[in-house]
Amino acid sequence: MGDPSRHSDAGEVDARGGDGNPAEVDARDGDGSPAEASPSGASGATAASESATDGDALLRVRDLDAGYGDLQILRDVDLDVADGEYVTIVGPNGAGKSTVMKSVFGLTTYMGGTVTFAEEAIHGLAPEEIIHRGVGYVPQNENVFESLSVRENLEMGAYILDDVPEDRIREIYDRFPILEEREGQTAGTMSGGQRQMLAMGRALMLDPDLLLLDEPSAGLAPDLVADMFDRIDKINADGTSILMVEQNAKEALRRCDRGYVLVNGENAYVDSGDALLADEQVRQDFLGG
Repeated sequence: MGDPSRHSDAGEVDARGGDGNPAEVDARDGDGSPAEASPSGASGATAASESATDGDALLRVRDLDAGYGDLQILRDVDLDVADGEYVTIVGPNGAGKSTVMKSVFGLTTYMGGTVTFAEEAIHGLAPEEIIHRGVGYVPQNENVFESLSVRENLEMGAYILDDVPEDRIREIYDRFPILEEREGQTAGTMSGGQRQMLAMGRALMLDPDLLLLDEPSAGLAPDLVADMFDRIDKINADGTSILMVEQNAKEALRRCDRGYVLVNGENAYVDSGDALLADEQVRQDFLGG
């Protein structure tokens, strides 16, 4: 679902991005800072062990250990996303936030714990198998095929289908009108905001039940950030569950149903977005007071 990291000339899932240049898969979080694997020692306003949603979760992560090669980044991470829910992961640079997303999508070394989606275990599966189950992923970097046109990028989002449904492309154009205007434009010549909309549009081509968004506002001009968040709100309102990592923590927590704070690869806090924004310790430690 929607990310060049899934495609290679052999039709296999690999760790390539952009125009087939290998995306770096190492011990770094999405911001490029080294992820630390030491215990956080933090105690949350709401205990991480209380993260379970009421009823069945669409995505349920329990005691997840994961990393890159022999280097462990995540330790005993718990996380839930209910059907239709909008969940945000925030935390300091290098906390392992992007590693959580990559781990859910099968792009890291699985070391222990469970990841279930729609009550089926997906830990240890390849990204292509996870896509088939209804998960879409938009990475922070190298998230479009730069040499392909807008339409070709969207068609790549549905590459597992024999025929690309024209009505689905129409739905993406209705959601992101600028993409229809730039249909024949090469993705590499688009602005940062347009590229992000294209990456999200491609990830939505298979109508996923869950959309993983890694730093969707990164690199956007300030006047475009609110618009991007509004578009994500609309995707969620239309029925797609959202799990998002975001550097703009305050805005993300204002908009989400529930937030997780990750520190040194471990759960530190979990609560509603509003409750985390109101928590004095969270504000002091992670939101700039």
